[in-house]
Amino acid sequence: MSVSDKEKDEIEKSSAPLMEHLIELRRRLIWSLGGFFVAFLVCFFFAKKLFNLLVVPFKWATKWAGLDPHKVELIYTAPQEFFFTQVKLAMFGGMVIAFPLIATQIYKFIAPGLYKNERNAFLPFLIASPVLFLMGASLVYFFFTPMVMWFFLAMQQAGTDDQVQISLLPKVSEYLSLIMTLIFSFGLVFQLPVVTSLMTRVGMLSSKALAEKRKWAIVIAFVVAAVLTPPDPMSQIGLAIPTILLYEVSIWAARLIERDQEKQRVAREKQEAAEEVAEKPADVSST
Repeated sequence: MSVSDKEKDEIEKSSAPLMEHLIELRRRLIWSLGGFFVAFLVCFFFAKKLFNLLVVPFKWATKWAGLDPHKVELIYTAPQEFFFTQVKLAMFGGMVIAFPLIATQIYKFIAPGLYKNERNAFLPFLIASPVLFLMGASLVYFFFTPMVMWFFLAMQQAGTDDQVQISLLPKVSEYLSLIMTLIFSFGLVFQLPVVTSLMTRVGMLSSKALAEKRKWAIVIAFVVAAVLTPPDPMSQIGLAIPTILLYEVSIWAARLIERDQEKQRVAREKQEAAEEVAEKPADVSST
């Protein structure tokens, strides 16, 4: 298949010496690291307020358990524990806030090496990825974290003559690790439609293959949920079910992409056929 003049022009524009690529890579890395550092400083400055915001689901769970939400108490057992918890929270928050900037810099670095239609196809996924991550994080914050903490609060034991009192007093570091693990797990799983759609576009997957592997996908969803979430059935089932639903969304998205690719292929064949018909009279007259 011969390469058109337009595609040759795009290839020549995208080609650049190695040194220019390295300079461009350094510039994109500086912007990404600078954005993350600024976001980290902002999050560290408001670390206590952010942590209090993350404790709100714990208060909801306390209220669901019939306890006083105003008496929620978290502890730390090492002098430096709460400080490093704030640093960890600032790093996590900084990465979340700076992700759109980092993704944009990655796109700007690889965009010159892509065709125009490839750049247009890549942009929707660049927008969909952070949106889906926020959807997963919102699901964790407003539903699954209160459910998980309510499950743990239900294990408390009231003190009587026959039994000792057992109360839940979470450490600040362990509570942050729990909610960060849930947010990361759900945010990662919610990227499934983006990953499968990209693989479908490049021909590595098909809707038929995804549909045929549905049974295996359900098993893998529960296995992954058991690995990524805390060892309680509530969070494991809560992650596995959205994963299965997202897998079905991925099949639907793959079918839409295949239909669009088929339409483009038919339109391209019609255009090539029309060009061949238009060239034939010129060839006949020249002979």
